[in-house]
Amino acid sequence: MALTLRRAINGRYWEGVLGTVLPLALSLFSFTSPSFAQADQPQGPLAELLREAGQNNPRIQAARHDWEAAQKVPTQVATPPDPQAIVQQFSVGSPRPFAGYTNSDFAYIGFGFSQDLPYPGKLRLRGQIAKKDADVLQQRVETVEREVFAGLETAYFQLAYLAEKGRIFASDKDLLQQIEQSAEARYRSGMGTQQEVLQAQLEQTKLLRDITTNDLEIDKLQATLKQLLNRSQSSADVAPAALSERPLAYTYEQLLDVAKADNPRLAGMQKVVERQQLQVDLAKRDFYPDFNVQYMWQRTDPTQFRAYYLLTFGARIPIYRKRRQEPELEQARAGQSRAQSEYDSASQQLAYDLRRQFAEASRLADLLKIYRDGLEPQARAELQAGMAAYQSNRQDFQALLASFLDVLKLDQEYWQILAEREMALAQIEQATGVSLR
Repeated sequence: MALTLRRAINGRYWEGVLGTVLPLALSLFSFTSPSFAQADQPQGPLAELLREAGQNNPRIQAARHDWEAAQKVPTQVATPPDPQAIVQQFSVGSPRPFAGYTNSDFAYIGFGFSQDLPYPGKLRLRGQIAKKDADVLQQRVETVEREVFAGLETAYFQLAYLAEKGRIFASDKDLLQQIEQSAEARYRSGMGTQQEVLQAQLEQTKLLRDITTNDLEIDKLQATLKQLLNRSQSSADVAPAALSERPLAYTYEQLLDVAKADNPRLAGMQKVVERQQLQVDLAKRDFYPDFNVQYMWQRTDPTQFRAYYLLTFGARIPIYRKRRQEPELEQARAGQSRAQSEYDSASQQLAYDLRRQFAEASRLADLLKIYRDGLEPQARAELQAGMAAYQSNRQDFQALLASFLDVLKLDQEYWQILAEREMALAQIEQATGVSLR
């Protein structure tokens, strides 16, 4: 259940000296502060956006099509070469086809076929290598999905922060208008100075600048979200839900174990290591010969001779081992070592990234508690004390305004830290596949 902290400024601090002017501002000082408490907010809008991105994002679709295409390769490369049909004609005395067939006992016509036979095991290894390539692309699909989802969540949480920031600006704008009116009333009554009025007007102008800048950032994030969702840029804007602090119920070691077992990028690189081992095995098989079988039926003058049947068995001998097979094997082994090194590097990088994101999420949670339990109440107490001092003419207007702006600044900083923590959790989800919602 969300706990709402209300910033109630006591009206009695303004009575007496300020007469009937500042009680009008009192109604706006008693505004409701944005909630600093943890709450279980529904994640429906974000979940719907993630499903939409999974179905429509072009990067994800392209990765899936690559995987689907790669699945068709193993049977192709594991299938023996197509047989070759052969027609032979042998003539005597003339280069014209079929000339002299009836004039010479040596003329004949023949039909047959030829079949290449790779050394046993080569086709199987080629099919396994292609299967590993498809497995790598399958892991690539999930890697792209997680990257897109993490980018979507990051933009979504930034948008939610800016939306909350806009609500703070809206309440700030109304309050500054009341403060300006109060400063003008004090100036006309001789109790204030023109500097107070000018300071209030300057703060209003700064606020307009901040509102415009905030709206610009919102427009940029809306464009980013629509791109990730493959929506038209003229479609309706995304409406984010209110930010809430999610608990992190896992230790770093637990998350690391899950990530090493389930991270698609790491799994894909492991498939590459296995593929390179198969490539080494195939390179070793290339030291052995491939074969060819040919069968022919030949016919001369059918009135005088019987038909001939010819079976031929051939082998392609790898005699250039020093120049072809041995360099090929060395190349495959080097590729295997490179793939293993890349896997080890990616494993270390995953552990580093996860540790950094986990530490950030944990420390930001501590920082949020400091804001909720320390900074925000202390700033609010300072503002109340400043009002009392301003009532008795012991504090000037600028100091009071600075105290109030400190409170509003802490509000904005809290929501920004909360958004940053949610983005860190999104990165953890990308690395581990664990849903923290």
